[in-house]
Amino acid sequence: MVTDNKIPEDAARSEFDKMVAGDWYRYRAGPELAELTTTTQRTCRQITALYDDDRAAAHALFVDLLGSVGEGADFRPPMYLDYGSRLHVGANTFINADFLTLGGGEITIGANVLVGPSVRLYTPSHAIDVTERRAGYERVAPIVIEDDVWLGGNVVVCPGVTIGAGSIIGAGSVVTRDVPPGVIAAGNPARVVREIGPGDRVETLSE
Repeated sequence: MVTDNKIPEDAARSEFDKMVAGDWYRYRAGPELAELTTTTQRTCRQITALYDDDRAAAHALFVDLLGSVGEGADFRPPMYLDYGSRLHVGANTFINADFLTLGGGEITIGANVLVGPSVRLYTPSHAIDVTERRAGYERVAPIVIEDDVWLGGNVVVCPGVTIGAGSIIGAGSVVTRDVPPGVIAAGNPARVVREIGPGDRVETLSE
């Protein structure tokens, strides 16, 4: 989470440049930001409209919209993105319906990830000082979902969080800090419940 609330003056750079650098910027002041989000959200609506009748065309729009998409990645509409180019999805990852990413922080989702319905990935933090918050100052931090993670339905991931490879986040959890690899975490805020081990294999359970 972003806690440093010092906002330097920097008129030489655009609000977009400040955003991608992870610095404080004013999301209401940069016309290029409004154009990017409007274009991205329009494309999301086009993907939804196309999906039933021409799934291949919808998938092609999805690939063009994102920063990168691995082979075999799949999704179910609708989805709601602010900046498509800031989202990267790995091979064979599945994103269920009602997926939302907020803000311009870079989001990296690894390979073989399962994203449950209504998952929310939030990258911005607003200014703490009320005057600066009214002025629209915010700062983004990246989110990383490593390979083989399973995010249950309605999971919220907060700015700056990394979820380690193979971990599972229980439905409805709010993840406010990093989660190590190979564990089950749940709750609000999410806490590690236990490690995942050989006893969790389906073959073991069926013996």
